[in-house]
Amino acid sequence: MPTNATLQPAFAEHELSRKPARGSSPVLTLAAALLGFALITLDASVVNVALPAIGGDLGGGMSGLQWVVDAYTLAFAALMLSTGAFADRIGPAKAYALGIVVFTLASAACGLAPDLGVLIGARVVQGVAAAVVLPASLALVRQAYPDPARRARAVALWAAGGSVAVALGPVAGGALTTVWDWRGIFFVNLPLGVAALALTTRAPRAARRPAPLDLPGQLTAAVALAALAFAVIEQGAVRIVAGVVALTAGVAFRLVELRAAHPVVPLGLFRSRAVTVSIGAGAAASVAFYGVVFVFSLYFQRVRGESALTAGLMFLPMTVLIPVMNVLSGKLSNRFGPRIPMLMGQLTALAGLLALLLVDGHTPTLLAAFLMVPLALGCGLSVPALTAAMMEALPPERAGLAAGVLNAGRQVAGALSIAVFGSLVAGGAGFVPGLRVSLLASAALFAVSALATLRTRKDLA
Repeated sequence: MPTNATLQPAFAEHELSRKPARGSSPVLTLAAALLGFALITLDASVVNVALPAIGGDLGGGMSGLQWVVDAYTLAFAALMLSTGAFADRIGPAKAYALGIVVFTLASAACGLAPDLGVLIGARVVQGVAAAVVLPASLALVRQAYPDPARRARAVALWAAGGSVAVALGPVAGGALTTVWDWRGIFFVNLPLGVAALALTTRAPRAARRPAPLDLPGQLTAAVALAALAFAVIEQGAVRIVAGVVALTAGVAFRLVELRAAHPVVPLGLFRSRAVTVSIGAGAAASVAFYGVVFVFSLYFQRVRGESALTAGLMFLPMTVLIPVMNVLSGKLSNRFGPRIPMLMGQLTALAGLLALLLVDGHTPTLLAAFLMVPLALGCGLSVPALTAAMMEALPPERAGLAAGVLNAGRQVAGALSIAVFGSLVAGGAGFVPGLRVSLLASAALFAVSALATLRTRKDLA
């Protein structure tokens, strides 16, 4: 769930010149960065409403539909830890252009996919490209605006693009699926990708930096996350083997990080109580938000029998309020510190999840849509505040690293929630009982995170 304060990726600080490079255009550079960021953010949510149509066309059952979403999210999350350093090594403009080209080509492959396996493979490539685009796009904005005040406004506009994309994602997915076809949600990326690439020609070129890469750490992290998703989504012997692989890769990751000169995730970060509480609270918010959007996309169409367009519109009341709550959260954090808006948001989201337990197979569609609003209010209020708490807990020179770890954790939590919740609603007990178990699990996570926030008075003040 991107917000105005959450999607600051892990990348090393670039040396900013006093003046923009000759021939470059700050406005066009910002437009390129905003368009690319909105594009990759949109693709994380636009596909949810199209899932029933994809399943009807390509088959694959619930596990296949889960992989259509998680293949993108897991690749995005796993590589987000290292792609900032990669952008430093080849230069942000080149990294951004490379990411946009690969993302656009992968989108074409998704739209042309003849079967579910090809679609899932292309979604992985999309996620890899998105992980490159995100840090490079923000680095471009930072370079285009050397003046701190103008840069702050530019970064705020860049981040707002993500919030708008979140709000439009389900609606755009429903509209494209209804008017065109599910393949339209991927083909629409082609002209947008070309436009973003064209705008990049006016972006400033920066000198390369020898940023260190922890390839063993990155590899073991990616294997552990992918195997964990397999263990949750798949059945039978595959689940057992995947669980063993996930455990082994997780242990290997820890050993690698303890010995690495430049670890992709310095384990010392977790000695700070504010850091652990912020990461836990962010994970709880992602589990609830992404999990609810996933299962209710299916609920509106499979249980209530609504069209893809109607299902997409039902998310508008909740998503349109997220940017508003982001702004309010920033103001409250500036005045009272991050702890108060964090706690207010967590309790509001918790109440919203409990209210959603009233939903059953006969609940009017519009009522179900409005019952999701408190969850969005709570997440929109708490996530920027917990991000601020994470940043304040660490020295300024580690802010990029902290943001990368926080957002990677949130993306992973969202991906795993889709895996778990999808399995629950597809279980033998039925869709609605599985939905309620999913909501109760999300509520329990929010309750624990709220209690942790309440007890961390000194660190989050």
